[in-house]
Amino acid sequence: MVKEDKTTWKSNYFVKLVQLLEEYPKVFLVGVDYVGSKQMQTIRISMRGKAVLLLGKNTMMRKAIRGHLEKNPLLEKLLPCIKGNVGFVFTHQDLTETRDLILSNRVPAAAKAGVIAPVDVMVPAQVTALGPEKTSFFQALQIQTKISRGNIEILNAVNLITANEKVGASEAALLSMLGITPFTYGLEIEKVYDSGTVFEPKILDITTDDLRAVFMQGVRNVAGLCLAAGYPTMVSVPHSIANGFKNLMSLAAVTDITFKEAEVMKEYLADPSKFAVAAPVAAVAKAAAAPAKAEAQESEESEEDMGFGLFD
Repeated sequence: MVKEDKTTWKSNYFVKLVQLLEEYPKVFLVGVDYVGSKQMQTIRISMRGKAVLLLGKNTMMRKAIRGHLEKNPLLEKLLPCIKGNVGFVFTHQDLTETRDLILSNRVPAAAKAGVIAPVDVMVPAQVTALGPEKTSFFQALQIQTKISRGNIEILNAVNLITANEKVGASEAALLSMLGITPFTYGLEIEKVYDSGTVFEPKILDITTDDLRAVFMQGVRNVAGLCLAAGYPTMVSVPHSIANGFKNLMSLAAVTDITFKEAEVMKEYLADPSKFAVAAPVAAVAKAAAAPAKAEAQESEESEEDMGFGLFD
């Protein structure tokens, strides 16, 4: 197979990227730091039929997009996001499902010196397989230890590495000796593009319940403002009616004015003993239900005991 020259390869890359931008309305901008070639191949296989992963130099990506702005000017929003070691994932599928697919392809990795730690690394208290000759190594990292049956024991959990800080050579060597692989690497979603809109990936975590809760909070705020200002609206009228009815009930309670809804209240106010009678009714009903349940259980137990005497 004849290898393409550099000019032809670039031309084909531009054509491919433009075709993908025209075909797919949804694009994930992903970081590919520390993702090896074997892992990348596994990711491509898992995405077959669901999404398309395309990598390339940032300058070539920007050039291809700028050349396509006449047909789709909304793509210009992607240009500021193309920085660092990034690639594109194109899809027609649901964004949340594709997000989960992208993030599912991760592999554990050892901590290497000079790498920025993506997460905090805790070394738990444990009895290690290291001999006493390594004690000075732990002392240099200010980790409290003791010798237990010929092995070094770490007395307390230690926060060895802090997230977003460089991993030191000593920390990397210690984790290697302990057999700990604290990091996982894979595609990292940095931005999401959907039909001309660019947003953060955390937006995909918003559920229908979250939207409903925010909307109802806004409705409550509008209702409160309208009630305070005396300005009736669709959201405040039900509260105004309820408040008006409460005022009518209060007026009926202290005057001879009556209406259908106030009759029961006036009966109780005229004869306060009804309050004492009404309160135990619910308690009596609940108490009556409890013995019935107990009797049913006793009946079941007696039926189980029948026919199983000591001399049968």
